[in-house]
Amino acid sequence: MKKILLFTLLLSLSFYGFSQDIKYGVRGGYNISNLDFDEPYSIENKHRNSIYFGAFATISLNKTWSLMPEFQFSAEGAKEEVINLDYLQMPVLLRYRISEKFHAGLGPQVGLKVHKYEDGIRNFAYSGVASVEYKINLMLFADIRYTYGFSNIFDEHLGIGAKNRNIQLGVGYKF
Repeated sequence: MKKILLFTLLLSLSFYGFSQDIKYGVRGGYNISNLDFDEPYSIENKHRNSIYFGAFATISLNKTWSLMPEFQFSAEGAKEEVINLDYLQMPVLLRYRISEKFHAGLGPQVGLKVHKYEDGIRNFAYSGVASVEYKINLMLFADIRYTYGFSNIFDEHLGIGAKNRNIQLGVGYKF
């Protein structure tokens, strides 16, 4: 985790010299998440509705491309209490400006599970994120994101395979 944070910080600072504009902001909204099991499992796997919130920086690389590192809290997993998963996450999106109002983004995300330990669920999760953002005005935007988990959330010795799937519907404010 320390290496990923250091890498993101160094990457952000290296683009600082080339960028013309850096904006900071906050975003938050509604999560719809579920687990995708490799094989049918005995736990009831209903989706979990919850929240997410966080802070971000948008670093302009040129008029079309920007980099968006974030730090956020996201309540994910499934509805059953034993598979409620809360994460501190760090997505880093490479964004493309489609038009004045629309942006699309794609990038990796690492998550650190919080509040539960030694419960058979791994403490780190790795995912890919895709996003579409609509700029409402100069400072306010709405976005939708889909997160696809790459790593199995369960410890190997349990013999269970499942990955996080998450949709985020939200709003953000740029300072």
